[in-house]
Formats: sequence, C-alpha cells, structure tokens
Amino acid sequence: MMAHATIYVGCTVPQLLRGAQSRIFPSHSPLGVLRHSAFCYCTGNSTIKSKRKMDHLERTAHNFRQEVITQAKVCGITNESETVKRLRLAIANKDFTFKAGQWVDFFIPGVSVVGGFSICSSPGLLEREGILELAVKHTVHPPAHWIHTECTLDSEVALRVGDLHGYQEGKGNRHKLGTAKLYYSAKNTSELLFKRNILGLMKAFPGKITCCFHVTQQRSQICKELQPHITEGRISEKDLEKHISSDTSWYICGPPPMIESISKLLTNIGVPRNCIFFEKWW
Repeated sequence: MMAHATIYVGCTVPQLLRGAQSRIFPSHSPLGVLRHSAFCYCTGNSTIKSKRKMDHLERTAHNFRQEVITQAKVCGITNESETVKRLRLAIANKDFTFKAGQWVDFFIPGVSVVGGFSICSSPGLLEREGILELAVKHTVHPPAHWIHTECTLDSEVALRVGDLHGYQEGKGNRHKLGTAKLYYSAKNTSELLFKRNILGLMKAFPGKITCCFHVTQQRSQICKELQPHITEGRISEKDLEKHISSDTSWYICGPPPMIESISKLLTNIGVPRNCIFFEKWW
C-alpha cells in the first residue's frame, strides 16, 4: 500500500440558536443573558441589506452547530506574538466536546457582537484537563478587541462549537497518513505562531512531519534553531510542484486572497481540484 502524503499550506493572519432553549440556560443566569443577546443580534440583523462586511453569525447562520452552549472561564492569557494572544479557557461542562478543525461561537457579556474563533488546542487537552485554547489576532472587531484590551483572568464567556460541514461519527479520512509537509508563511519569525510546537513535532516524528517556514518581511536576525527551516520570500510554484503525486492531498489555511491564490497555483500545476481542501468561513 502506497503511503499517503499530505501537504499543508498556511499563513498567519433564528436557525442559529435552534435547540438552545431554557433547558440549557436558566432564564436569569449569565448564560441566559448571553443567549438572549445573541438571539436579538441574529433576528435584529437578519433583514438588514447593505454592502457592509457580513459578521460571523450571518456568514455561518446555515452551518452545523452543536446543541451544547457552555460557560467558560479564562484561566490563562499569553502573547503568542506581538499581534496574537493565546486564550486558555477552563470548561466545566462534561458534555462539551469538539473535533479538530472546528470553531467556537464566542459570546461575551456586554458585547453584542458574537465572535467566531478557530480552536487551536487538541480535543485530547479538553478530555485530559478540561481546557480549550484559542489564538486571536488583534483587530478592531469587537470580540477580538475585547480579548486584547479588556479580557482578564477569571473573565467568563460562553462557547458553542460549529463547523462548515458537520462531522459524521465513524466516517474517518479515507487515507492513512503517510507523511505531512507544512509550508507556513508569515511576515516575520515573530508572527510564526506555534513554531516551537511544530519544531517539537518534527523532532518527535523525523521524516514523517516536516516544515518549511517562509518569511516575507524579516528585518531582524533569525535564531539558529529556525535558520535551517527558513526560506525568505513567498511560497512559490517551485516549492510545491515537487510534491505533486496521485496520492497527495493539499490543505490550505489563511486569508481568502491567499487561499484563492494558492488554490489557483495548485490547479495550474496539475493538482486535481478534488485533492485541494480549504474553508473560507470568515
């Protein structure tokens, strides 16, 4: 059986509440207030038509969501980079679960806009320690702005898991993982999030997991540990074409223009469209 290769290309940068009734939130609890404000936000904005950028709840209104909405308490805040904070959240509800690749609706008391953030920790961490982690880039968007300017230890929020497609139990990936190659691009090394974790995986699985970091605006000296893995400049056709084969899957993550550019590049060099995977949910 031929080993399957996986290439990851990444870059740093009323239906809604169906099933979430008073059995989940007591009517006067903090989560009840959050549910009410979220409902008002959805229904109040559902009839507005304008050229403004759609918000998270509008963009994902028809996507799969779990039944469970749970309270979470902030138990850790660290600076992953100059522009990204890692939020560590304690989850008390044992019924709250998620699969790799899913996001959370992020409800903040007193903030009418609901955030949508990808989960950056593993389901195993939640199972072992009751902890979920988010990596949030600083923007003027109210939920992200709150995390960077007002959020403190012991702040309470509410979470609900969603994803674009919905997971079917027992329907696993049809491929058996052979090797994984990550191409990861950012402005500079300080914006290469989780680089230490990635280097650790490369050491733990030599030959199975490899990574090439790309930086486009590096101004400072690159540390010795990263130097062997750094390429200056954008991810190019030449970088990717060497990995083309009939048993390779390609996964792209990044801002929509980057996804569109890399997807077009892969198509132009002969990668079948059914081997290219990405999600543009923001």
